[in-house]
Amino acid sequence: MDKTIRFKLNGKEVAVETSPERMLLWVLRTDLEHTGTKYGCGEGYCGFCTVLVDSKPERSCSLPVSKVEGKSVLTIEGLSKGGRLHPLQQAFVDNGALQCGYCTPGMIMESYALLMRKPNPTEAEIADALEGNICRCGTHKRVIAAVRQASGALKMKVVDHDAR
Repeated sequence: MDKTIRFKLNGKEVAVETSPERMLLWVLRTDLEHTGTKYGCGEGYCGFCTVLVDSKPERSCSLPVSKVEGKSVLTIEGLSKGGRLHPLQQAFVDNGALQCGYCTPGMIMESYALLMRKPNPTEAEIADALEGNICRCGTHKRVIAAVRQASGALKMKVVDHDAR
């Protein structure tokens, strides 16, 4: 039986009428037309579908939409502001860390969560945080360089995306 599920998406209140057991990924992509979050394995292993739920990385392909009711969801679309890339997104571009681009949204969201927790991570800490994110193009070294660049550029502080 369908239910109205309400949550904040990239700082804006949304409501969807759907099965509470439907995966968040499909609600985002199909119902809310936020297609930046990608489908990969469908099992929560590859990291392509990573979004932040109340600032914590979650695999949207294995997360029922009912679990985000009343919470805040941040997707790759929510990072850019005023048509400008977020410094982390720009660092991925600058470092060539998005060869095919399919894993990029998940890598960026996982990296963003890391930078919120630890503004100046070491290369080892970045690699550890991204261990569950697969890149079939082999851009891992460039991803680490991008996160380090963004770390330095940002002097990251916790951003309240709901305040927009």
